[in-house]
Amino acid sequence: MPRTIALVEDDAAIRENYTVALKNQGYQVQTYADRPSATEAFSRELPDLAIIDIGLNEEMEGGFMLCQQLRQLSQSLPIIFFTARDNDVDTICGLRMGADDYLTKDISMAHLLARIAALFRRTDLLAAPKEHSEQIRIGHLNVDVSRMKVTWQSIPVSLTVTEFWMLHALIRHPGHVKSRQQLMDESRMVVDDSTITSHIKRMRKKFVELDPSFDHIDTVYGMGYRWQA
Repeated sequence: MPRTIALVEDDAAIRENYTVALKNQGYQVQTYADRPSATEAFSRELPDLAIIDIGLNEEMEGGFMLCQQLRQLSQSLPIIFFTARDNDVDTICGLRMGADDYLTKDISMAHLLARIAALFRRTDLLAAPKEHSEQIRIGHLNVDVSRMKVTWQSIPVSLTVTEFWMLHALIRHPGHVKSRQQLMDESRMVVDDSTITSHIKRMRKKFVELDPSFDHIDTVYGMGYRWQA
């Protein structure tokens, strides 16, 4: 059955161009020009992936609001911000809202399709049958890889799909430094360095909110990151 992608974009020409391109790749596409119409549709049925512009008509932050609403409905739904606003503040805000990726509209269609495919490859692992649940335990950390569930001191940690696989890449070899490229390769991502940094910061913050003394995700300047047991 074809995957369903929701495209929330207020520019009619852009909406049409990307709809055609996505349909040519075999995806079903649902389009929305504003947040209210998308919110109504998502309350009835969720897509398999959502691509959202930040500014939606009169709502300059409409995409951020929609992302928050989607995250309340599903923690695992892949969400991509696709916007002309290219600055660190918007990027970090978008990722903190729970998006899995943040892309600017000057990227190539091939690049966008590669990131969509990478997100779908990760979510496929959720649906794959597992005879045995793979568990990773390191101190207070417990990761159920098969179910993509994480707990710290027995308290659930709400990670996005991207954050989960980045954490998994770090904890496979505790103490070993993972470069940004290795994190991309092992967590099946296609993102740039600034996006990796934003994901790490957001993931670290989620652990610190549960445990202020948390200090297990180290930044090794000039090299990458590691999980310090």
